[in-house]
Amino acid sequence: MTIKAYFLWNDDFLRVRQLSFMKKKQLPVLPDILRMVAWEVTRSCNLACRHCRASSLHGPYEGELSTDRCLKLLDDIAAVSRPVVILTGGEPLLRTDIFEIAAYGDSLGLRMVLATNGTLVTEQTAAKMLKSGIKRVSVSIDGKDATHHDAFRNVPGAFEGALAGIEAMKKAGLEFQINTTITRMNLDQLADIKNLAVTIGAAAHHIFLLVPTGRGKEMSDQAISPGDYEKTLNWFYEESLHCPIQLKATCAPHYYRILHQRGKDQGSGVRGRGSGVERAESPLHAMTRGCLGGSSFCFISHTGQVQPCGYLELDCGQIKEKTFAYIWKHSLILKELRDLNTYKGKCGHCEFIRVCGGCRARAYEVTGDYLAEEPFCIYEPKVPDG
Repeated sequence: MTIKAYFLWNDDFLRVRQLSFMKKKQLPVLPDILRMVAWEVTRSCNLACRHCRASSLHGPYEGELSTDRCLKLLDDIAAVSRPVVILTGGEPLLRTDIFEIAAYGDSLGLRMVLATNGTLVTEQTAAKMLKSGIKRVSVSIDGKDATHHDAFRNVPGAFEGALAGIEAMKKAGLEFQINTTITRMNLDQLADIKNLAVTIGAAAHHIFLLVPTGRGKEMSDQAISPGDYEKTLNWFYEESLHCPIQLKATCAPHYYRILHQRGKDQGSGVRGRGSGVERAESPLHAMTRGCLGGSSFCFISHTGQVQPCGYLELDCGQIKEKTFAYIWKHSLILKELRDLNTYKGKCGHCEFIRVCGGCRARAYEVTGDYLAEEPFCIYEPKVPDG
């Protein structure tokens, strides 16, 4: 290399580095407006699902919060904002005080919803859920029929039990949605499961892309490929344009990049008939960003550990030691996740970082660094214009 060529190369290198540096410095710090909390009120469960984040079994589990501590936590959450509070597990209906907890949260102005496998829901239970102020219930359906769903859930009769629970909720007038975790086991059934959700009268169908944590690590070989990931999310977007119920992708942050790309191509911004964007007045339909962990969402474990999400088991603070408000405002991990300038690899300079952000849990599981680039994303960011 000649001296002239060297300096020309060096000048180009420094110019690209400077542009990259300038871009990263211009990235925003996301606001810490709490909109949703997933709270694992118990880790006990009556099923043993193959993909379970918590590796839940029947229990009991030590260290779960008492009723009084649960009510105090709701006070603390309400002091921060009025988010949607997802009562989850394990199986939350195994807590004998679950309706007291839900009713207290409702009295504080929190929007209380519940996530269940559906098998314990009777007409009496559904009536209690409605009376306690629960606004919506999510029921997990991971197969198009009993054969496939029961294999996924590891319990014979789980499918029929879930459908019976849904029927009880319909009789009570309780709104419900279907949640589906996508793996290689059920990828080819996704259209059938979506159609089932429509047929049985669900308000929404939410899909989750497998994150290999908990028992899900044993199914890591069942995670769909990055290419299938992209194809599935594009299919889901196309379905959202005409589906009569709301469709939403969770733990699939690339969807929000696709939503912007496809919406722009079709001259419609990011609004799709079933995408949920046009229904943003409902916090259950709001679609603001891919990975919400740490910015507008957090997870609270059965022992009171605050985490960015249920799949990213990082200790952001213990509510038995500090108030929820203090942890939400001051956790260093949550602060890093809000600061987009801290993101690394191609996520750090992707033009869609504001709407996507990559899955921080997948980054952590694969690399040990929750700020690393999303390992399942095939999109290559555009090089800054020179």
